[in-house]
Amino acid sequence: MFEKMSSNQRLILAVVLSFVFFIAYTAIFPPKPLEGEANATAAVKPAATSDTKTVPITDVGHAVSASEKIADAKATQLATVESKHFVLKIDTLGRIVSKVLKDEKYFVDGKPTELIAQKGAQPLFIRFADETLNREAVSVAYRTSASHVMLDKVAPQTITLQQNLSGLTVTKTVTFFADGHYDVTVALSKPARHFIYVGQHAEHKGQMMMAVHGVMAYAADGVSNIFEDGDVEGRTSLRDIKLLSAFDQYFASIFYGFSADTIVNIERDRSDNPVAYLETSDSLSFKGFIGPKDYRLLNGIDPVLVNAIEYGWFTWAAKPLFAVLMWLHGIFGNWGWAIVALVVLIRMVLYPLTYKGMLSMQKMKDLAPKMKELREKHKGDPQRMNAATMELYKKHGANPLGGCLPLLLQIPVFFAIYRVLLNAVELQGADWILWIDDLSRMDPTYILPILMGASMYFQQRITPNNFTDPMQEKIFKYLPVVFTFFFVTFPSGLVLYWLTNNLLSIAQQYMVNKQYAKMKAARHEAHLAEKQHGEKES
Repeated sequence: MFEKMSSNQRLILAVVLSFVFFIAYTAIFPPKPLEGEANATAAVKPAATSDTKTVPITDVGHAVSASEKIADAKATQLATVESKHFVLKIDTLGRIVSKVLKDEKYFVDGKPTELIAQKGAQPLFIRFADETLNREAVSVAYRTSASHVMLDKVAPQTITLQQNLSGLTVTKTVTFFADGHYDVTVALSKPARHFIYVGQHAEHKGQMMMAVHGVMAYAADGVSNIFEDGDVEGRTSLRDIKLLSAFDQYFASIFYGFSADTIVNIERDRSDNPVAYLETSDSLSFKGFIGPKDYRLLNGIDPVLVNAIEYGWFTWAAKPLFAVLMWLHGIFGNWGWAIVALVVLIRMVLYPLTYKGMLSMQKMKDLAPKMKELREKHKGDPQRMNAATMELYKKHGANPLGGCLPLLLQIPVFFAIYRVLLNAVELQGADWILWIDDLSRMDPTYILPILMGASMYFQQRITPNNFTDPMQEKIFKYLPVVFTFFFVTFPSGLVLYWLTNNLLSIAQQYMVNKQYAKMKAARHEAHLAEKQHGEKES
């Protein structure tokens, strides 16, 4: 099939296979904009009891409506939990309505990051299946055992929240830890079907639109069920779930540690965004976490939590790459230099293949004049031209796809590292050199993207080609400009990766060019010597 392709077709194939996913996903398929959830009064319908089932539904929204006023409107804030790293607030409906990170690395435009959505479902909010009971539940305030607690690294603090309804008492016992996780027991004085919400992620400025936002339900069999914002059509009920997460690019609200028979429901809100909650009729104990998806932090709390860090299709490659990146960070103590070292390691692993590919491109360049002669000679007879072409390749040991193979092999590596650097909250506030003070954000000076584009252009100049069509040259000529444009808004860490890769490719290409020139000179001298020897004998 490849032999029958024209040079233009092979060029287009190589470019498409290399970049179409990346460019198309960015420019053609951006996710729908996140919208605030409209306030509406709607009873939550009982969930299915099968292991996995999707049911079309028409209910709207999960926020407490304006008509469902809480009892003590003047005292909306009920309790505050504070530590060195965050401030968390609970309101009179027993919900976690605010969690602000104090660490400056998470600030956006000089302001602290709010992790709780101010509209829509919020963590620990309870709804009842019985409409009458539910109306009462959103109008009766909780009481608290403490209005303010301070956490330290040693001692956790417990707050008891109690709501007295007609014939039913709800008690939430929540123990908070300084690392951001909490243990909770929701106890009812008598059985009543109810739903406990994990919350929805907040909207944050500066997050990449290509990052996945939504809900994840990580199952005991290792399968991650992802429900993306704007793409939820019905209700899905799951069992045997190890972790339930409402997440965005860097942060998540997570429930974990609940029993395997607990029903987990995911359904849509008015914007077709996912809303997740646990369903039960009795008391329920579980654990929770609200904070950054920092690998070391999550692993230190509970290893199951690291599964909340999800890389999409390339998880199989991204996870080991991130493990190597963390190892390198432990050596260099800087994420920027860790990225540079990671590129060096990847290039070392791929060196044998890239070396062969570069040699193959050199051979194809030398054969370009002979290829042109064959096209002229067998013009109008494709079969003979293909046969002659393959014979020419065989005679000179050239492979028309040899130059594309290293590029194709780098595609999964690039997309894996792209997902790693896009989702690594560790890069927030991580500086590198001089003007780069946050590797998770775009370079405000545009220096890195410009250098990346310039290196790509220079790489093209020293890379051999066998273009015979002006259109081919135009496509490749403008690729550095196109990529510079796309990389301008990318995280600096990703641009640094690509720039380093280009610089190493330039160095390798330069060495291969010199080596090939010596090989050609040696072959030429050997040919001349053989020719002179033949002339002497004759």
